[in-house]
Amino acid sequence: MRRIRYQVAASLDGYIAGPNGEFDWIVMDPEIDFKALVARFDTILVGRHSYEVMDQDREGKPVFGMNTVVVSRTLDPATYPHLTVLGDGAEESIHDLRAQDGKDIWLFGGGVLFRSLLEAGLVDSVEVAVIPILLGGGIPLFPPPAPRAPLTLKGHRRYEKTGTLLLEYAVGAREAGGEGTA
Repeated sequence: MRRIRYQVAASLDGYIAGPNGEFDWIVMDPEIDFKALVARFDTILVGRHSYEVMDQDREGKPVFGMNTVVVSRTLDPATYPHLTVLGDGAEESIHDLRAQDGKDIWLFGGGVLFRSLLEAGLVDSVEVAVIPILLGGGIPLFPPPAPRAPLTLKGHRRYEKTGTLLLEYAVGAREAGGEGTA
């Protein structure tokens, strides 16, 4: 079964975007091979708000050339023919997506979507690049109300030039390379 991996940047105080949705504080570390990172996935899963921020110049086209799945109750699928738009019943469709052949699925941005998929048992790993900045407010990594979720540290890396710390956790007792039990 394909894994859903929540990969996101967060401030040290736990925000994935600033108070006005800004993300200009996210530093691109020269040591991070973004092309290799993207190559690990063939599907990107994103919430409507995050997709709209990303789509400003894309004109409804797929993100990073991947199969792009947007979870939204308001987007009209007919307006976005190059995307898969999931509305009500998205969790069942995402479970089916995990069962298809392919690479892992990148859950990109969207704290509310992350929380709902975690509650549904559909997230296999949480991989946070902690950026050394305190925002003091904004969009939280894990917005309330949220259940407690045990994590198991599977890896970490410190990037010297920017001070970014990458933390990789398996959700619950799942093995990072295993299938999980969602």
